Amino acid sequence: MRNYHKKYDVLVVGAGHAGCEAALAAARMGCQAAVMTINLDTIGKMSCNPAIGGQGKGHLVKEIDALGGEMAKAIDQTGIQFRQLNTSKGPAVRSSRAQADKKNYQNYMKEILEKQENLDVKQVLVEELLTENGKCVGVLSHTKTAYLAEMVILTTGTFLRGTVHVGDVSYSAGRAGESSAEKLSDSFLSLGFEIGRLKTGTPPRVNAQTVNFKVMQIQLGDENPRPFSFSNDRIEQGQIPCFVTSTNSVTHEIIRQNLDRSAMYSGRISGIGPRYCPSIEDKITRFADKDRHNIFVEPEGRDTNEIYLNGISSSLPEDVQTDMVRSIKGLEGAEIMRFGYAVEYDFAPATQLYPTLETKRVANLYFAGQLMSNFR
Repeated sequence: MRNYHKKYDVLVVGAGHAGCEAALAAARMGCQAAVMTINLDTIGKMSCNPAIGGQGKGHLVKEIDALGGEMAKAIDQTGIQFRQLNTSKGPAVRSSRAQADKKNYQNYMKEILEKQENLDVKQVLVEELLTENGKCVGVLSHTKTAYLAEMVILTTGTFLRGTVHVGDVSYSAGRAGESSAEKLSDSFLSLGFEIGRLKTGTPPRVNAQTVNFKVMQIQLGDENPRPFSFSNDRIEQGQIPCFVTSTNSVTHEIIRQNLDRSAMYSGRISGIGPRYCPSIEDKITRFADKDRHNIFVEPEGRDTNEIYLNGISSSLPEDVQTDMVRSIKGLEGAEIMRFGYAVEYDFAPATQLYPTLETKRVANLYFAGQLMSNFR
């Protein structure tokens, strides 16, 4: 083991939403900070829904903005559709939601991090927490380099021993196509942390050229979109429409006939899923009285044909996903570009943290983001 030549005030592990904000906050407060990620090309990458905000979450984005964060500014610059939700109801339940250009959002955040004074951006796979006398003093990389810091913030998302499930096939990954962090959880356990398993999922993406939008309900953005950031007074770029379709009795029967082939219902997954973002298998099972479920057909960006089918997150086998998608109005000829999947990962229950997000067991070690919960 050898020490890196520089010691940091704050070291952030992970560069998703939580990691980007943590790293920027530290650097902007004058700390010498570093943010580490397995792959620099996936900084700020949206693993699932290409959107910012929504009920509850839109409020949170504005709070981050008020505290000097970047997320609101990023979506104002890279959004492709902006809408106020629940406008027919009282102010307390209204919220802002924006559809993002995923690649542009990702590139925006990467550029902001790279240009930030006091912040080093590094491609490093972290395998171990370094501690002395009950305090975290840094991390050890997979190349056996020790990075020392006064404070470590872990924002590992779905990557701790991440396992992707599609039907009866499972493989190690933090998300499809990206390696997981297999050894860091062992460090947690050796320090006495409680660890559990959570599960989340994502729907298939289809090629827009194979979708019949004419038979779907169009969903336009607001005529005068409201920015997320208090520093902006208008949205400059044009907006792109989304569309709405729904499942039907044929869709539901296809799913029911193949539940035993779903990773969720075959016993392959032990992790707990998100309360407010159920898979289509869960919807069909838990809400058996419903004859349809809405699907929001959302573009993933201005320069791609990928369409996100919001509402049918699934871990069914690929052949069943194809039949399911093609049973839906407007998607009869749809070509799936990326199949849906479930991802299971280690998390640390938030009861092990102080309100500051510092861990009770190890001083100067903080958790943030999906590591300690499943926000959705």
